[in-house]
Amino acid sequence: MLRRGRRMGLTVCRTWAFSDGGPGALQISPGRFSEPVFQMLDYMIYEARRNHIRLILCLVNNLDNFGGKVQYVQWAQAAGANVTNSADSFFSHPTIRGYYKNYVKAILTRRNSYSGIKYSDEPAIFAWELMNEPRCVSNSSAPHIQAWIEEMAAYVKSLDTVHLVTVGSEGFYGPGRSERLDVNPGDWAALLCSDFIQNSAVKDIDFASVHAYPDSWLPKASMEEKVNYLSNWVDSHLNDSEYILKKPVLFSEVGYLQHPEVNNTVNGDTVLKLVYDKIYNSAQKLQAGGGALIWQLMVEGSQMYHDGFSMVARDRPSTYKLIAEQSCRLQRLYGKE
Repeated sequence: MLRRGRRMGLTVCRTWAFSDGGPGALQISPGRFSEPVFQMLDYMIYEARRNHIRLILCLVNNLDNFGGKVQYVQWAQAAGANVTNSADSFFSHPTIRGYYKNYVKAILTRRNSYSGIKYSDEPAIFAWELMNEPRCVSNSSAPHIQAWIEEMAAYVKSLDTVHLVTVGSEGFYGPGRSERLDVNPGDWAALLCSDFIQNSAVKDIDFASVHAYPDSWLPKASMEEKVNYLSNWVDSHLNDSEYILKKPVLFSEVGYLQHPEVNNTVNGDTVLKLVYDKIYNSAQKLQAGGGALIWQLMVEGSQMYHDGFSMVARDRPSTYKLIAEQSCRLQRLYGKE
């Protein structure tokens, strides 16, 4: 995938630097790691540098896939900690916060078995992402998420002064943002304890992150409604990043279902062109638009990981062309060609 990405002109790849519990895990239990799996991560980072691609490495999942925050809660319960069954405990319980910090330290201080370079010094790493799509179940947990972001961003910076840090949020606006709530895809989005502006404004967060899934978030809307929604979603986050946060913003997951004939799903090329054009226009003005990453590109033979949004770029020539053209024009804009 890295070699294919280089041929497409891609310069940044976002991927997981976690797999917690279960078969093939990187972190088998708190502080206990599989060296063979760690060496796989070493190799991926080594290959990224050889292919001139820089990595955004995510440190834990909000979802259950590959363990996630639920696994941390279960570990704490098994150790006898007084932890509720709610996965929200991940953000507030001191034992679990300690587990996460220990994991972060193990990752950032790791010395690559292929290159001999510590991860905290690795030029192929672009940024650390604290969590993939942080959410909670109870509204009362919102302050805990905010405090967790502040604490963990500062902790990463204490171990690594070289790389950038981002939250990994989806970009939803919280209930305190009455003037922004109509930008959310529905009332439900304000109830997930995430607030794009507050979360991204943390001083140790270097750039904002946003996701975009018009098919998943607006399943009953027409294609035209989804495209109009997406346009407003992108504009709002570009503007808030430029004028309120005063930080770059990366649309780190842009996803659409790969069956456009079903249930008014959006045309993928329409989605990408809309997002790409708005980011390019922002970048031309030297404003906040930093880039967009599609969820998710695959290579032939990896279809076992297909999640409904995955695609092999070579199977979709028009999409391949769009991605390559966006990469080229941004590189020209920044004088990288």
